[in-house]
Order: sequence, then structure tokens, then C-alpha cells
Amino acid sequence: MEERKIDPFQLIGFALLAGWFLWMMSTQEIPESPSPDTAETTSTAVISEGKNNMQETDEPESIEQEVPVETIVLENKVLKLTISGQGGFIEEAVLKEHTNYLDQPIHIIQDKNNAFDLSYNTGSAGQKHSLDQIFTPTLSQTSDGQELRMRHRITPSQFLDFIYTLPNEGYRFSFDIVAKGLNNRENEATLNWTQQGFRHAKSADYENRYTQLVYEYENDKVGTLSAAGDDDDQDKKVSWISYRQHFFSMILIPENPFKTVDFVSENIMDSESEDSKFLKRFESSTTLPIIGGDIATNFDWFIGPTDYNLLRQYDENLSDSISFGWGIIGWINRFVFFPLFGFLSNMLPYGIAIIVMTIIVRLALSPVTYKSYLSQAKMKVLKPEVAEINEKYKKDAAKRQQETMKLYTKAGASPLAGCVPALLQLPVFLGLFYFFPVAFSLRGQSFLWADDLSSYDVVADLPFSIPFYGDHISLFPILASIAIFIYTRMTAGQQMQTSQPGMPNMKFIMYLMPLMMLFFFNNYASGLSLYYFVSNLITIFIMLVIKNYIIDDAKIHAQIEEKKKKPRKQNRFQRKMQEIMEQAEQQQKANRKK
Repeated sequence: MEERKIDPFQLIGFALLAGWFLWMMSTQEIPESPSPDTAETTSTAVISEGKNNMQETDEPESIEQEVPVETIVLENKVLKLTISGQGGFIEEAVLKEHTNYLDQPIHIIQDKNNAFDLSYNTGSAGQKHSLDQIFTPTLSQTSDGQELRMRHRITPSQFLDFIYTLPNEGYRFSFDIVAKGLNNRENEATLNWTQQGFRHAKSADYENRYTQLVYEYENDKVGTLSAAGDDDDQDKKVSWISYRQHFFSMILIPENPFKTVDFVSENIMDSESEDSKFLKRFESSTTLPIIGGDIATNFDWFIGPTDYNLLRQYDENLSDSISFGWGIIGWINRFVFFPLFGFLSNMLPYGIAIIVMTIIVRLALSPVTYKSYLSQAKMKVLKPEVAEINEKYKKDAAKRQQETMKLYTKAGASPLAGCVPALLQLPVFLGLFYFFPVAFSLRGQSFLWADDLSSYDVVADLPFSIPFYGDHISLFPILASIAIFIYTRMTAGQQMQTSQPGMPNMKFIMYLMPLMMLFFFNNYASGLSLYYFVSNLITIFIMLVIKNYIIDDAKIHAQIEEKKKKPRKQNRFQRKMQEIMEQAEQQQKANRKK
């Protein structure tokens, strides 16, 4: 038998193959392993990489992932997040300590009402969307909470990670986007975030009024898309974006401001039905920088209640996402009403706290009420003399106005004097109008027959719906309207002058206001109606005290007569009005001669 000899070329071939294999093993990327201080991975998935795709090339082929779609749950004391393997984003977000008007858990995200999509270019595979990709989860338990890394492996050297870090407490958590080996020719990836806001309150229409897209740009400016919806906008250097669903918000907070963002707000509520599931659709589109083929962008998410006391704890001015009102109205709410009500509600039931706050506000404004009533009393004393002037010069309007102005000047009275105190009270009125709809602490708090002071109270359901009124009867608005009517009757007798030709009937307008309030507040927060009811009762009481114990009509009349005897210097406004009326009188005489 012939002896077999070892071929030297075979030895060389085996050596080359062994060297190539060792080189491939040394250059292959080793998957990241959990750090020693973390617990074992609770969920993993296997990626099939293929035997012929191990060597890197300039245009690597994409690898197929033979894994099922998995969902991972992150949970702390107040927040539960379900992350989907399809798209790697949140498919369900539940606020564990809050319920809606049907006593169901509050879902901010559910049934695909939210979409978060990153569009990027991989090179060989072209343009891809994160929503279409399968992500592999790696969940770790840390001392501070939970960390979830959702990885989409594009090729052995290309991947996209969504990293969630949920602390043990709180509604705020970190969210990082990390990508490696993307197309170097691309400088940006496109990020698109859309959401359809759920209905959580009894009145869909009322809740929809306070459901808005809000954002901060250029460090301290706040932009809002119209509450009515169907609006769009674009701004630069956006610091955060809030999708506010009245009392609950989802806020995206980038570590570095977005360069520019396109916003869209669309009203999708069925205006003819109170059974709408969704209220508005929001959309934000921006870009993330790609540097050297990589993305490394850090965010924070806030998913929780739109509570002023909670949001003001953060450095990014997230509390500005709440509609406090503009200018001085917002200032009054931030620095007066919220601190005052917070102090009172810590000691008293919420309904009683509203009543006590109302008493404090009305007593603080009582000097203004006194000035207003004093002006009305002067006009009441002068009313007979004004009637004589109107009768004497009933055919000469210019002369009638001129003589009336002279009377007011001599007496030291003015029809506008009663308007000034009312204007001073207007910021307070508007401030409270903004305060009650955004006071999260009132949500779910009951008082007397009202189950929820942040929503309307119901004493009777109607079998039909009345336009602009609704399908129910609220008692607090009725009581508030009655109190306004009584107050109007008290002031109308001494404030109203005889109606002149061509002028509207002011008595009719004032009596119409209680009816308008009845319709307007039937679907508003019962806490607001309670305030107006108590406020008008207190105002009526203060006016009765002023009328019966402080102001004496006979004494006012004597003071007016004394002032008439003394020469009174006219101010600039009065002189100007006098000149205008004299010119009008001269022009009228000239017209008669023609």
C-alpha cells in the first residue's frame, strides 16, 4: 500500500484558513452585557446573522431578524409603560393613581393613538422608519429603577437603540436615541411624533377647550396652537413640546433645543356628539443631527397630571404649559390664587376652601366696591336734575350733552367714575375664570351635590339636548344667575339713566346677562359657578351695608350742593369734552341758518 504523505500546500491552506477565522473572531462586535451592579436580563431575543454576512463591506447587507414581536412593561408607583417590540416605542401609558369620568384608569397612550417615528438612511437598505422595525429588548433592574434597551440591529455594524430609564418614583423618565453606522452622507434624521388626545371628562366640549399643543421656544417664550384646533406653526430653538389633554399632559423635553419644529393641531372631536373618544390630533416634526454616521440624543418624557404644584418643580418651566392667562392675569394666578387656594385646601375641604377664598377676595375688593357704589349714589342724587336738562333741551342734543356735562363737573360726579372700579376688578374676574378650569387639585373633589368641582354638577338629566345649554341641568349656575339678577336689580335703579333715542336699552342688556351666564356656565366647572354664586351674595351683602349704614343720600346731596357753589377747575379731559360739545353746538347753529 502506498504511504500517504502530507502535502505542504494543504498545511499552508489550513494555516491561512485558521488565520482568517481568528481575524474574523477578533473583529466581530461583541454584544454588550449588563454591568455587574444590575440584575440578570429578564428578556432576550436571538438574532440570526447569516453565515455569509460576517465580513464588513462599504455597503453591508441588512440582516433579517427571526424574532417575534415582544412587549416589555416598565412600572413604578404612579406610571405604567408598555413598550412594543414593533417600533420600539410606548404602546400603552397608564397613570395608576387617576381615573376618568367612567372610573376607568387614565390612558395617555392606548389603541395606537400615539406614534413616534424616526426616519433614517442606512446606506444599502435605504430610507427606513423605526415604526416598521422589530426591536430586541434588554431589561435591567438598577438601584434607581429600570432600564430598557430596545435595539434594532440593521447589520453587524449598524444598529438603532431606544433606551428608557424609569425611576422608582415620579412621572418623568429619560429616553435616549442612539444609532451607529448610518449613512455618512446624511446629516439629519427626521423625527415625527403624533398623538390623538383621549377624552377623560364628562363634557367633551369643555375638556376640548383646554386641550392644546403648547411649546417653549427661544428659552422663555411660550407658543400655543389655537384651542379650536385646525392650526399649524413653526418655531426655532424649541425647548419642550407638550400635548396637553386638559388635566393630563405628555411632554417631550430634549437635552438640547430642537433646531426647528413644525407643529400641527387638528380638531377631531365630533361636535354633534358628547360621546367622542378623541378630542384633538397633534403632530410635531423635527430633525436629529447625525454626526459621523451616529446619533446620540438624550430626552426626558413627562407623562402625568397637568398639576401646577408638580410641574413647577422642574427647571424647564414646564408649568408654563398651563393656561394661566395673559399678562397680569397670569401673574395673579401664579402668585396669588394658586398659593392662596393651596394654603386653604390643605386645612379645609375643597368646597369650603373655595368659599373662604371668595370671602377673602371680596373683602380685599370692598374698597373698590365702595367707590363704585358712591359714584352710583351721586348719579342717583343728580338723576332729577339730569331729567330736567333732558326735557329742557330735548330737541337740541348737543346743548343737552353740554349742560349735563356742566352739571356733573359742578357736582364732582362722573358717569365714568363707576366704570373705573369695575375695570380694576376685571383682572381678578378673568384670573379666577382661568384659575378654576386649570386647578388640578379640584379634579374629583366633591361638594354638596357636585361630584367633581372641576366639572359641571348635575341635578337633573334632560331627555333632549338644548342648543348652547346641554342635556342636563346644573344647579350652581342657576344659583349664580339668580344672585347676579338680584345684584343687577339693586344697581340698575340708581345707575341707569333715562334711555335716549338711538341708544340701546341698557336695562335689557343688564337683565340679559344673568340668562347668558346661565347658559354659559351650565357645562363649566362647578367650582367656578360656586365662586360666582358666593361672590355675588357677598357683594350684595356689602352693598346693603354700604347703602344702609355707610352712605347717606341726604348727606351726599348736601355735599353736591356745596360743590356746586364753589368754582371747580376742569381737568384736561373735561376741557377737551367741553370744547368738542361747544364746537358741535356752533356747527348745529350754522346748519340751522342754512
